[in-house]
Amino acid sequence: MEYATKEGTFEYLKRFPKYNRDFYRFNGEFFISSLGLGSFRKEPYKEENYLGNVHYTESVKTALLNGINFIDTAINYRYQESEKEIGKALSELMASGQIKRENFVIASKAGFIPLEFPFPEDPYGWIDAHIVEKGLADKEDIVIDQHCMRPEFLRWSVEQSLQNLGIGTLDMLFLHNPETQLGYVAREVVMARIKEAFKLFETLVEEGLIRHYGIAAWNAFLYEEGHAEYISLKEIVDLAIEAGGPSHHLKYIQSPFNLAKPHMYNYRNQPGPDGRYYTLLQAAHGYGLQVIASSALLQMNLFKGKFDETLRDKLGTELLSDIGTALQFSRSSGVLTALFGSIDPQHVEDNLMLSYLPSATHESIRSLFGKNDAL
Repeated sequence: MEYATKEGTFEYLKRFPKYNRDFYRFNGEFFISSLGLGSFRKEPYKEENYLGNVHYTESVKTALLNGINFIDTAINYRYQESEKEIGKALSELMASGQIKRENFVIASKAGFIPLEFPFPEDPYGWIDAHIVEKGLADKEDIVIDQHCMRPEFLRWSVEQSLQNLGIGTLDMLFLHNPETQLGYVAREVVMARIKEAFKLFETLVEEGLIRHYGIAAWNAFLYEEGHAEYISLKEIVDLAIEAGGPSHHLKYIQSPFNLAKPHMYNYRNQPGPDGRYYTLLQAAHGYGLQVIASSALLQMNLFKGKFDETLRDKLGTELLSDIGTALQFSRSSGVLTALFGSIDPQHVEDNLMLSYLPSATHESIRSLFGKNDAL
């Protein structure tokens, strides 16, 4: 089997009978751990981000062998190196029989031009040679020298990601930050490009290269309506219906959610199916979409000071670190899974202490917000 299955992921979770039953969620297709391992690393131009012990291979192995069965990546992360390191881990684990493809869920993203490592001396020349001259996109399709939603380019990205990862099918494919083009290209053009991307994704589903697709955004779903980069879920769902009919395969969205950026939980900026305004989480559920929380630790920027003890009391993490408390918040608020990144296998094991605890209750999460919806 070339993708995650209900039976395969259930077989996987049975390996961890001591974990709290709350640690895995069933989404109708498969069982998924409420913590997922991401592979983004900031400051990609630093050479040390590619050399020596800076890689995700061992962290991915540790995650998959210890109960985390969701791995998130993108073709542009560290110029394709993150995907290749994940692929190395998957190849070794599957070759040894320690894990099967149907046991784990893997997602990648397409939209940003990835370049490749080592970083080309002339990145513009690389784009011309690898993208424009090969007919994957025209220069006018490429926005600020980095973002492209031309279907030919997106197909190439998916095929390259599958090659990097050493697998045949992505369980999830995200169109990566389409709001990047807003402000540079007319909104109606951007929306038309998203629709064409969705048409391609429906074809990729038919071909077996992906199972479902979605949008991974940074602020697009969280801004106030009217902001230049705001996108509504209604727009996205309407485009999916136009592209793939009522049985379209748009199923997921990914957006930041953490203690410093809790907007998807408490900011009503999204029109729901009934026309009323809801939080992103509420609106997503209304449209039948599932939400993945990215940046649960805000790239470690949450930890400039020590958390208040009352926060741990409310979230049931008295015996855990501030990092564990932050992850508990993100995974407990109605998302399918919450992502953190780590190249250190020990950090992965430390974060898995959460697997023994139930998620925080909705009442506990709501109690963190005051009458003005401020954390």
